[in-house]
Amino acid sequence: MNLSAPFIDRPVATTLLTLGIALAGGIAFRMLPVSPLPQVDYPTISIQASLPGASPETNGGDGRDTARALAGRIAGVHRK
Repeated sequence: MNLSAPFIDRPVATTLLTLGIALAGGIAFRMLPVSPLPQVDYPTISIQASLPGASPETNGGDGRDTARALAGRIAGVHRK
């Protein structure tokens, strides 16, 4: 006698057993304490620079380039 013989001889019992296992698995899955989207605090760096009396063009060009150069020196910081 092979392993599959009782399942072939009794298709209704096999179907009910399969549905019971699937139902138990579904219930067990819903009871798992897993968060689908865990709360994560991503590290951020904020750079503030001021150049009193400068025009917007100067702050937009030279100030931005200086801030990028300074931020590029921080280990592990990569530009996206």
